[in-house]
Order: sequence, then structure tokens, then C-alpha cells
Amino acid sequence: MEDTEIISLYFARNEAAIAETSRKYGSYCRSVADNILRSTEDAEECVNDTWLRAWNAIPPQKPVRLRLFLGKITRNLAFDRYEQKMTAKRGGGELAAVLDELAECVADTADVESELQYRALRQCISAFAAALPQRERRIFIGRYFYAQSIAQIAEQTGLRENYVSVLLTRIRKKLRSQLEQEGFCI
Repeated sequence: MEDTEIISLYFARNEAAIAETSRKYGSYCRSVADNILRSTEDAEECVNDTWLRAWNAIPPQKPVRLRLFLGKITRNLAFDRYEQKMTAKRGGGELAAVLDELAECVADTADVESELQYRALRQCISAFAAALPQRERRIFIGRYFYAQSIAQIAEQTGLRENYVSVLLTRIRKKLRSQLEQEGFCI
């Protein structure tokens, strides 16, 4: 079923919308949540919560790209669940590594004085990612949006893990330089 048809089901408040969404995007959303949480059970709960959030958001929202809309909901839910788990017990994991890697480029959110600065930072990072060559952009987004492991990225791109790691280091250095040029405190 096409996305426009699925969205029409949501607007009609037809419960088949959830079944069709799950059929078409269930594995994608599970993958997004599992990359962050590293727990099948938690990932499945996030996906179920995603369907509820989509049901509550559509209407009034009408997503242009349903896949990205659902992926963002899933990602945000997974980050929230991850924070809850890490509050209870501090530990490592892929997400901690991802956040540590970016910490050298982006100031702590507590240091950001206003919402305008936060939005400007988001726009700068988005523009930076958009300007990257396609392969580097896929690697950057895979690592820092989807929280994929270096091994997963290497497998998807056909590159060696060491090369992916080196590329990520270079991309972070470019990002840091770009942010400094834009006047962000690092």
C-alpha cells in the first residue's frame, strides 16, 4: 500500500492504518529502536508506542514522507527510553559511544542559552550533513542519527571498520571546524 493511502486511512480514523503501517515500516522502526536500545523487548515497545504516536499525530499532521516521520518518532522514543534506563544504571553501549563522539563537536545543551541558538545549531548541523558527499552523509547519518555501530555501517557500505572509523573522525573534525566558523562555542 502506498504512503498516501496509509495516511488517508489515518485521516479516516480507520484502524487498518496501524496494521498497514506496521506491515510496511515495522522492521525499519524496529531496526531504528534496536540500534539505540540494543534490546529486542524495548525496541518492540518503542515501535508499539510509535504506532500510538502516529495515530495521535495524524491528523492534524500530514507527513510528506511517512517513513521519515515514523523513524523520527521511533528514534525520539528510543532515546527517551535509553535515558530512563541509563538514569537507573550508568553504563556504556553504542549510544553512549555515539554521544561521546559528538560531545567534542557540540556544546552541552545546558550551555545553550536560548531556543534560537539551539535551532541555529540544528540548522548548521543539517546544512553540514547535506553538504557532505553522499557516502560520507550516509555514514554520518547512520552513526549519529540512527546510532548504528561502526560494524553495521561498514557492512552496509562495503568498507572496512577501520576506514569507517577514520572517516567518522575526519567528518567530526570538519563539523567542529564548521561550527567554530559559524560562531558556536565548542
